Amino acid sequence: MNITFIGAGAMGGLFGYFLAQSGQNVFLMDIWEDHVSAINSRGLGVEFNEKINWMDISASSDMNDIRKSDLVIIFVKSTQTEQAAVQALKCLNDDSLVLTLQNGMGNADKISQVVDPDRVIAGTTSHGATILGPGLIRHAGAGPTLIGMWSEKNNTELTNIKNVFCNAGIDTRIEDNIHLIVWKKLIINVGINAVTALTGIKNGKIIDSPPTGKLVRMVVKEACDVALAHGVKLPDDIVEQVFTIAKATGLNRSSMGQDVDHKRLTEIDAINGAIVSLAQKKGIPVPVNQTLTALVQTLQKNYK
Repeated sequence: MNITFIGAGAMGGLFGYFLAQSGQNVFLMDIWEDHVSAINSRGLGVEFNEKINWMDISASSDMNDIRKSDLVIIFVKSTQTEQAAVQALKCLNDDSLVLTLQNGMGNADKISQVVDPDRVIAGTTSHGATILGPGLIRHAGAGPTLIGMWSEKNNTELTNIKNVFCNAGIDTRIEDNIHLIVWKKLIINVGINAVTALTGIKNGKIIDSPPTGKLVRMVVKEACDVALAHGVKLPDDIVEQVFTIAKATGLNRSSMGQDVDHKRLTEIDAINGAIVSLAQKKGIPVPVNQTLTALVQTLQKNYK
């Protein structure tokens, strides 16, 4: 399968590595020139349990360097989704599909405004990764990857993609109601990302302090109320699921935490900010999410 990644940072690079080492024809596209140069000169390195494995993969930072592909996987920040969708469109054959495994809400909808919605796959993954430097990634945790057609229209190619991922060591399952799955992942990010980004703590620390745990419960409760108002019923134990994920990834910094650490633009608008926007449409007060969103927006606007 010819697979193009638009966005080859921590997660895009990790998935690109898995698929390339299983024999798929992988092409990485990323605007970080030093990263691309390092991949092309020495290969992509991924650290597993303190051992680095290397894989030769073609990469480019030239957005005019187009490779027609059977599958395009978008792994950019949510703020770059529209541009990535336009880029993805250039790579498609007649039967190609586009997959987003990005964090936050709204990415699949943005892609569907550019690409035929019946060709858009959405999903979530429990894999984690961090960038150690140009061309070098650390695998920070494993877990299932869930995918489904965003338009909910059947596509027989979805099973083939699942099998390709599984053969690459990516435990992948097809979900009929991928919208619910995306909401669940959003709630987990809502509960962990902004709190860890603002406080400088690792994921596991949110369950060590009663005040922090209470804050997480409040922010998740607001998000669940918004989901319900939009017709999405989340599990009753969703808060405990958030704490379970935080514990399982206890030594990790959240993706938003890493962004703040490196003074990068965060995805706050697609996570807690998305809850605020959706709440406004239903007239629901969400003061905790609103406060966290404003604080992260203020922080990133005043990086030095």
